[in-house]
Amino acid sequence: MPSLYVIQGNGQGSHFDLTELVSSSDDRVIGIGREKGNDITVEDHEASRRHAEIRKHNDTYSLTDLDSSNGTFLNNCRIAEAELKSGDRIQIGRTLFLYSHGEGGHLPPANVEIVGTESGDDGSRIIAAVPDKLGPNLPPLPQDDTQNHWLVQAQNNLDVMYRTALAVSHTLDIDDLLDRILQLVFDWVEADRGCIMLREEETGQLITKARRDREAGTKSSMTISRTILDYVLERHEGVLTSNAQGDDRFRSGQSVLRTGVHEAICVPMQGRYGQIGVLYVDTLTPLGEVMASGGQRFTDEHLKLMVAIGHQAALAVEDTTYYSAMVQSERLAAVGQTIATLSHHIKNILQGIHGGSYLVEMGLDKNDLGVTDKGWGIVRRNQQKISSLVMDMLSFSKDRKPEPSPSDIPALLAEIIETVKQRAEDAAISVHCKTPDNFPVLLCDTEALSRAILNVVTNAIDAVEELSDGTVNITTEIDEKREVVHVRVTD
Repeated sequence: MPSLYVIQGNGQGSHFDLTELVSSSDDRVIGIGREKGNDITVEDHEASRRHAEIRKHNDTYSLTDLDSSNGTFLNNCRIAEAELKSGDRIQIGRTLFLYSHGEGGHLPPANVEIVGTESGDDGSRIIAAVPDKLGPNLPPLPQDDTQNHWLVQAQNNLDVMYRTALAVSHTLDIDDLLDRILQLVFDWVEADRGCIMLREEETGQLITKARRDREAGTKSSMTISRTILDYVLERHEGVLTSNAQGDDRFRSGQSVLRTGVHEAICVPMQGRYGQIGVLYVDTLTPLGEVMASGGQRFTDEHLKLMVAIGHQAALAVEDTTYYSAMVQSERLAAVGQTIATLSHHIKNILQGIHGGSYLVEMGLDKNDLGVTDKGWGIVRRNQQKISSLVMDMLSFSKDRKPEPSPSDIPALLAEIIETVKQRAEDAAISVHCKTPDNFPVLLCDTEALSRAILNVVTNAIDAVEELSDGTVNITTEIDEKREVVHVRVTD
């Protein structure tokens, strides 16, 4: 199923079914932009009102920019029109979409069958087993293979990648994650200094998030060559230099000379959706001293493995960032839901106070103490509801336990009708209630039930408020076999 997913920006986590959007469009075109009339509305101030459109051509989809102010980008390249492929990233303003065509060898789960030994079809034998936790190191090679240098090096590399995978899977804190990555690199590479820099989402500037020095007591500032960083970011490739000050690639960079770096490795942290930063290590030891002690500290093997580590770290940072954004989104949604619920309760209480106040005023005007007492009773009950609501807000962190007590349902419904009576009369809406005779006393949470029914009745009044002959009916039914009472509100 062709779909667009919002993976960055407002509405992160949203999903759009392109097949459904195309079928609802007369010209098979899906509009994208800031304007509300678009099929996909982008809440982004950097997006144009009508920014881009997606067209269907047989089984494929194409993306077209509509002369937008800030352009439409496909996989980090600005485009005028391009055919979409599964996995493409579409950037509009600061909003990033992921296109998925929904193709592939997907088969229903029912096609997988587990056979048992009793059927006679299972002829498999277990010939080896490895525990799911191998510890800090992989199993050693057989003795006759340890002479093979390439095989030993391959196992060392695999060991580093295994420990990297464990490190990135054990934490959801980015700072702790990056510090673990640097520790692994220093355990494997003889670097003097190292750091991880991440791109700031708003400005695109590199910000140092983690740093490590071989000498623990070192507190001096770390200077990194802008020339090397720019080379890695622009070319999207890792670099190794064993003589940075004499390297032809950086000959024009004065920053290399100022830093005094002799050996350095800098690799991009390439994630799913772009570069998120760089991983950098270097040494200040002069090349002559290094060669005299037995050769280069950094090799091509170090570079290749650091590229893999950088990619693994980038994926982990993206996952952690996405998880944090998802948690934040859920918290905001919970806050919004709470505000909506409280607003509904407060509106009901104010409505009751308004109705009671009206009766009090009418009783005072007519010098009718009976009407005044009736109105004041409604006001007093709603004051008690305010007190209960405040107590619920104070104990919001804990679930409110139901407090069952003997409840007279017909009396409860009569109280609700009295609460909404004035508003219903003002809107020329008739409210009727019908309950069976000899209605039994029930054991329930009267306050919670009153809130729930009052909310539904208020919604019903809102729904018919603009009609000339609006009616709201409240009926009750008793199911004795199931010991259930139904309260129905219709409009």
